[in-house]
Amino acid sequence: MFKNYLKIAWRNLMKNKLYSIINITGLSVGVACSLLIFLYVSNELSYDEFHENSIFRATRELRIGDNEASYPFTPAPLAAVLNNEIPEVNQSVRIRTVGSYLVKRADSDESFKEEGLMFADSGFFQVFSFPLLEGNPERQFKEPNTIAISNQMAKKYFPNQSAINKSLVLDGEDTYKITGVFEDIPTNSHFQANFLMSMANLSRAENTSFTSNNFYTYFTVDDNVDPNVLQTKINEAVNVYLEPQIMKFMGKSLKELEALGNYYVIEIQSLKDIYLNSDFTVDIGLMGNKDYIYLFSAIAIFIIILACINFMNLSTARSANRSKEVGVRKALGSRKSNLIRQFLVESILVSLISILAGILLVIMVLPMFNTITGKVLLMPDYNFMFIGSIVIGAFFVGILAGIYPAFYLSSFKPVETLKGKVSLGAGNSFIRSGLVVFQFFISILLIIGTIAIYQQINFIQNKELGFKKERVLLVNDAYMLNDQRQAFKEEVRKIPDVSQASYSGFLPVSGYNRSDNTYWREGEQPTEDNLVGTQIWSVDHDYLKTYQMELVWGRDFKPNLASDSSAVIINEAAFRAFGFEDMNGDNYIQTNAFDQETGEFSSEMFNKYKVLGVVKDFHYESLKNDIGPLAFQLNDNSSVLAVQLETDNIQSSIQAIEGLWKQFASSLPFNYNFLDAEFDSMYNSEIRLSKIFTVFAGLAIMIGCLGLFALASFMAEQRTKEIGIRKVLGASVNGIVLMLSKQFSKLVLIAFLIAVPLAWWGISSWLEGYEYRISIGWELFALSGVAAFVIAWITVAYHSIKVAVSNPVDSLKNE
Repeated sequence: MFKNYLKIAWRNLMKNKLYSIINITGLSVGVACSLLIFLYVSNELSYDEFHENSIFRATRELRIGDNEASYPFTPAPLAAVLNNEIPEVNQSVRIRTVGSYLVKRADSDESFKEEGLMFADSGFFQVFSFPLLEGNPERQFKEPNTIAISNQMAKKYFPNQSAINKSLVLDGEDTYKITGVFEDIPTNSHFQANFLMSMANLSRAENTSFTSNNFYTYFTVDDNVDPNVLQTKINEAVNVYLEPQIMKFMGKSLKELEALGNYYVIEIQSLKDIYLNSDFTVDIGLMGNKDYIYLFSAIAIFIIILACINFMNLSTARSANRSKEVGVRKALGSRKSNLIRQFLVESILVSLISILAGILLVIMVLPMFNTITGKVLLMPDYNFMFIGSIVIGAFFVGILAGIYPAFYLSSFKPVETLKGKVSLGAGNSFIRSGLVVFQFFISILLIIGTIAIYQQINFIQNKELGFKKERVLLVNDAYMLNDQRQAFKEEVRKIPDVSQASYSGFLPVSGYNRSDNTYWREGEQPTEDNLVGTQIWSVDHDYLKTYQMELVWGRDFKPNLASDSSAVIINEAAFRAFGFEDMNGDNYIQTNAFDQETGEFSSEMFNKYKVLGVVKDFHYESLKNDIGPLAFQLNDNSSVLAVQLETDNIQSSIQAIEGLWKQFASSLPFNYNFLDAEFDSMYNSEIRLSKIFTVFAGLAIMIGCLGLFALASFMAEQRTKEIGIRKVLGASVNGIVLMLSKQFSKLVLIAFLIAVPLAWWGISSWLEGYEYRISIGWELFALSGVAAFVIAWITVAYHSIKVAVSNPVDSLKNE
């Protein structure tokens, strides 16, 4: 019997090739989209799942007066407290990121710019499950000037030989002996590293202050430890050391500060929660967003439902053609259950073909999808589980898509079907219309979301930032020029197309140096009410001119004025935060000086700075964040040379600067990038979201159009004789097309009215993550509505025009 069902199902597919192609296309695209989203979501959820230990990370939350901050990094001595005073902690290690270095073999002059360098404590390989291919895990980083490198770097610097006991030189100064080669860190790790250096080389690692935060601290515990109890114990232990330091600085105990609404606490975060549940401004690596997981999972579910709805509508649209078949079968004794099985077999066959086509489609587009998402997603192995999943998926989708048509078609009465009178019923019409409304409801949601995301990204990229980011060339590693740095800068400025140049490692985009400290106005005692958390940036006297920042009061730094080295220029946010009323007199800010002997900030020595001027507020972080207090200080920091170009012929300027670089440092690579590219990189996740959203929205709309196409076919088929009579009575083609389109327009209008409130809520929630954002106006919804109506009209135009221009004699001759 099953063989017979299968044979009939195949014959029906071949007989109605157009509708079979539409069915298979819709389902296969739906399957492909869902599978791609499944691969993406699975990858996002797999981050840090491969570690064997139960690992946590310590973070810092604090509030002093009006200053609130949260950091993923913690004080240097915290790891020792965890190791020595918290019994539940098995092992703790610190990590300190250092960005990029120039790396070369000790026996070579050729240097390479490398990313992913970190300092790490001994015990790193006992905490994290990163296998060592060479070297002893327990001996790593116990001695200074030792380094472990990834297998990729070992092959790069020491091809066809062991890297153990070889040496690398970093930034032309420090020589490190390689004591370990570790397996390349998986891509689904929340941090990436190619070089791990001994923490013994970092002097800050010996800092005993609990008020400074510079290290990422990770630790392992037993599986049965209660995180809440553990966090309380950690804070109790830390407060023993923190109390005297706070008392010395603030003159108040922790309890007194807490009574005023302040806090200074350590929180702990499970390693497996870091990637999707961290929202710190700066973190050890690129983080994901759990909201996107929910969003894309919902899209995958909706797309497969849309594809199934298409199958239902297309099946019922062909009901008149199958009605006589049903009538003959029933007249010959076929039971309803047999007919249901027959139609379900047809549905499952279509589903199986669609899933196989969808898998083939995924294989074809996966490289492009990886480019959009920035990931390396792979299809699962073709093992028993994968094949079994395909079969189960085919049955599930087939039954989901075919259950309604099967019961609907098998319910026809044989007498009426053989007479050519199929009773369609208002209820069935209501169901089909409801399905189309649901399809366009989803499609309109996606259209509105796509337009909103595009508008926000466009707003970000075109907003006035308070500085010039176009045509600013960033020459990296300028500090390697040593005592020739100033000479190089002057030579660069002589190039005709160069207007300004400035040295600094502090740039107005995320990913560059940041240094924050707490300041207060001179003449006041530090209290929780007058402390201002302020960024302090080391710049040269050409910084404001190079970035074309506007001074709203005072003057810029002067190159030959020694007193300017103890002065600052603040932004408007700092001006307001410090409570300055005007800048007509002398204004000073101060902070505790760092005591080199104790490794702590002194409560008796202060660094005092005169405020030279106020610069107009500019965005130096993502537009997700408000502009905070910032101060420029004249200091030597030559990490990056920023060059302002005044030409459209960028390439010739780059070649000229590169030529100078080779004259000053022939053995060093010339590395550069552009400020506007660095700015755009802050919004990579949003840009990727926009691309992914646009692709899936477009495919969902296409699938929705197939459903509307099905309903248009069904309605045109049922109203053929009515339209014939109307034409005989003088109805015009335009009038008939308008009549047929009017009903579809009602369905789209209903979908639009339902979608708008939900879309407004969703967009508003997403935009709350941005301090600076677009306003949601009626234009957004009007544009989306017009787009939906145009798409609907184009979709139904084929059937409407086809029926409207047909010869009425053909539709009436059987009456």
